[in-house]
Amino acid sequence: MHNLTFEHPWMLLGLLLVPLMAGWWLWRYRKQEAALQHSNISLFEGVKKTLRARLRWLPYALRVMAVGAIVVALARPQSQLSRQEMTVEGIDIVMAMDLSGSMLAEDFKPNRLEAAKKVAADFIEGRKNDRMGLVVFAGEAFTQVPLTIDHHVLLKQLGNLKSGTMRDGTALGDGLATAINRIKDSEAKSKVIILLTDGVNNQGSMDPLSAAEVAALYNIRLYTIGVGSLGKAPYPMRDQFGRVHYQNIDVEIDEPLMRQMAAATNDGRYFRATNKKALKEIFDQIDEMEKSKIDVTQYAQTKDEYAVWLWIAVLALIAEVLIRWGWFKW
Repeated sequence: MHNLTFEHPWMLLGLLLVPLMAGWWLWRYRKQEAALQHSNISLFEGVKKTLRARLRWLPYALRVMAVGAIVVALARPQSQLSRQEMTVEGIDIVMAMDLSGSMLAEDFKPNRLEAAKKVAADFIEGRKNDRMGLVVFAGEAFTQVPLTIDHHVLLKQLGNLKSGTMRDGTALGDGLATAINRIKDSEAKSKVIILLTDGVNNQGSMDPLSAAEVAALYNIRLYTIGVGSLGKAPYPMRDQFGRVHYQNIDVEIDEPLMRQMAAATNDGRYFRATNKKALKEIFDQIDEMEKSKIDVTQYAQTKDEYAVWLWIAVLALIAEVLIRWGWFKW
C-alpha cells in the first residue's frame, strides 16, 4: 500500500504563493494600458486573436507551476510501501446436536430444533478462520460433517437436519464420544465441543461423565447447553388420521449431569437456554470466549519522491524560457 508523507510538511505553506502569483498576474493584466491609443477601433473589427495572443498567459503559468513544484520538493515528499502478513491460529470446534423427538417441542419458535439450527448457523458464519464439524445424536450418534474449513458444506448439512431420522432417545455419552473422536487428533491451539440437548441421558453405551473425562485427557473444552423452557412445553402429536394435536410435556433436562460434564474439562461451562434469545446470547458468549489468535507483522519501506517534483520545476522553467524568448519573439 502506497502512502504519501512529507519530511518537512510545514514547507507546504509556500504553496500559498501560487494563488498570490496568479492573483497578481490577473490584476496586472487588467491594469495594463494599450500600447496604441486610437479613437476608432472599427479598423480592427473582424480581426481574430492569434494563437500567441490567446496563450499570452502560458509563460507565467509555467513559472507558477515551477514555483509550486519547488515548494513540494522542499517539503520532501516520501512514499511508503507497506504490507502486512497475518498468521491465523484458528480453533477447531465440533457441534454435537440432539435430534431426539423432544426437539420438536414448540416452546421455541418454530421449534427447538429449528431455533437451534438458526442460531448455530449464525455462529458458524461468524467464525471464518476456524475448522468446524457437526455430530448428531438421538438414541445413537454419528458424524454428519467432519472438521472442515468449508463452511458452505457445513451450513448446508446443518440446514438439512431433521428429527426422526435415527432411533429415538438421548445418548449424551455416545454423542460426546463421537465428537471427541473427530477432534482429539487436532493440532489446533484450542479444541472445543459444543453439546446441545433438551433431554436426559437414556440411551447409548458410553457414560456421559466418563466421556467428559476422556475429553479432558485430550485437552478438549466442553460447553454444554440445555435447551427448553421451565415447566411444560407444547409438543405436536399426530392422531391416526394424521391430524396434529398439542400436548403439554414436562421439560426434563439433567442439569446436574450437564454441569459435571462441562466442569470435568478444561474451563468448560454449562448454559441453560429457556428461549431463542437466550440461546443466541449463549452462542455469542462462546464466540467471545473462543477468539482465534491473529498475529500481524508489518513491513514498511520509505522512498524519497522529491526528484520528480524538481524535474517538473526544471521542465516548466525551460518551457517558459523557450516560449517567452523563442516562440513569442519570432
